[in-house]
Amino acid sequence: MFVEKYRPQKFSDMKGQEKIVSRIKAFVDSKNIPHLLFSGPAGVGKTTLSLIVARELFGEDWKNNFLELNASDERGIDVIRNKVKDFARTMSVMGVPFKVIYLDECDSLTSEAQQALRRTMENYSNTCRFILSCNYSSKIIDPIQSRCTVFRFQPLKVEDVHSLLKEISKKEGIEISNDAIKAIYDISNGDARKAENILQSCSVISKKIDEKLIYDIVSFAQPKEIIKVLEMSLAGEFVKSRELLLDIMLKHGLSGIDIIKQIQREVLDLKIDELKKVKMIEKCGEIEFRMVEGSDEYIQLEALLASFISI
Repeated sequence: MFVEKYRPQKFSDMKGQEKIVSRIKAFVDSKNIPHLLFSGPAGVGKTTLSLIVARELFGEDWKNNFLELNASDERGIDVIRNKVKDFARTMSVMGVPFKVIYLDECDSLTSEAQQALRRTMENYSNTCRFILSCNYSSKIIDPIQSRCTVFRFQPLKVEDVHSLLKEISKKEGIEISNDAIKAIYDISNGDARKAENILQSCSVISKKIDEKLIYDIVSFAQPKEIIKVLEMSLAGEFVKSRELLLDIMLKHGLSGIDIIKQIQREVLDLKIDELKKVKMIEKCGEIEFRMVEGSDEYIQLEALLASFISI
């Protein structure tokens, strides 16, 4: 897979998190790091940076001094009491005086497990450092956050994704247009892992990738299709806008939640009064909430189009 094949191996390979990388590199160069908490959305480099830290600290023997656990799978208190403690209480065999434990998705740990983890972090701080990764730092208890240096990762910028995909496509012999890269970025929302997976899926079909192929592969409606639906509804053509929306959903296999998110995004690009945009986005939020609560998505989407006509 492209995700593993092109995973950065050095600090200089990391994209989009320059400030965080420079601070982490300073810690590593001193051979002494505090407990770290990486917080941010998926696919922005949290796990990759942790692996780079281990490689830079321990060299070729990094696997013997680095324990990686996914807390969403092993989330109970027994894992903290047994597996983590057993690893943490032993000394490093390298010149670095501590080992590193990486807990991915630690916001999935139960409350009891987090309480046990806080004591483990305190008791074994001489022989072990923890790197915790989560999507939402608010789900981590305060005692753990206070023991860590917190780094908040941001989604990659469009230029970072552009550079990454151009680099991969060049090495793989793929021809990809700038419009296609922009489409991948819009779909992935700055998630490098998702962007690379989309590129790989498209490369199997064709070595020449354009915007149309991207939308066909990922079952994502093209922005111009959604905009046409919105323009019809605002013009009072309810039946036509409804039929076109249903056709788009069936053609691309989209769920109601998928389509509502695309509608909300395209509302911002409409050439209408700002106050109307505000009312439309507010209605999108209301309809999305109804869908999450279990309402029929087709009825709710019809209600959304009807509200746009009244606007």
